[in-house]
Amino acid sequence: MTAVNSRRRLPATGWLVWGCVGFFLLNLFALILSVVVNSFGTTWFSGWLPKGFTTAWYSDAWKEFGLGEVLQSTLEITLAVVALSLVLGVPAAYALARRDFPGKRAVLLLLLLPVLLPPITYGIPLATVLYKFHLAGTMTGVVAANLVPALPFVILVMTPFVEQIDTNVESAARMCGARTRQVFTRVLVPLLLPGILAAGILVLVRTVAMFELTFLVADADSQTLIVALYSAAFTPGIRAAQAIDAMAVIYMALSAVLLIVALIFVNPTQIVAQVKEASAE
Repeated sequence: MTAVNSRRRLPATGWLVWGCVGFFLLNLFALILSVVVNSFGTTWFSGWLPKGFTTAWYSDAWKEFGLGEVLQSTLEITLAVVALSLVLGVPAAYALARRDFPGKRAVLLLLLLPVLLPPITYGIPLATVLYKFHLAGTMTGVVAANLVPALPFVILVMTPFVEQIDTNVESAARMCGARTRQVFTRVLVPLLLPGILAAGILVLVRTVAMFELTFLVADADSQTLIVALYSAAFTPGIRAAQAIDAMAVIYMALSAVLLIVALIFVNPTQIVAQVKEASAE
């Protein structure tokens, strides 16, 4: 009887779950739509729609908030983080995938911590160290702060890609006279190129969306778009809500494009499986 009753209750439970998911998605869509509509509205004090529509708020936001300089600094910071995390992370992923050494489990645990923990838990001590060495408020400090979660993320993403390559390929290259560096640059890197592209795009998305670490160590000349958006919305001063919403729409569009490109190159379940495997060890 218990099994029969549980089977009868399953459809109701399923409808309840899907109802909650649908309610959440509906509210999320309504919130995003209100921001988008307000960014094009002239005035909106009553009614379902603004009295008129204009694109002037986007040009006002571009001039008032200096979006040209903000986007340039965002590009410089994200590209630097992507380049450094790939240069350091790909060889580290190869070492973890191919070598067994004392303390390997401890290394995997340390790599998981910046990925699993909320950034604010280690962001404040990290910002304190960067301020102590006069790196906070500079591009170098912002890049260093974002490397803390980006580098372990690249290693975790690249490790399964390295494990998928047969070791006989490396052995054959060495038998043909290739040295270790030649094996890595001429054999492994071309085979790992899809994984490198996936890891780089994912790090790009994470860096653009990283608020806590960037906010703690950035200043007006080294802030990314998300920090500039927060400053525009919450710092003292009178600013048009439509201009702030226009800035938010630009950020949402940029994040959505980067996320779609990332999903084209990487399978999220592969990353989750790698994290579970590392956690189990």
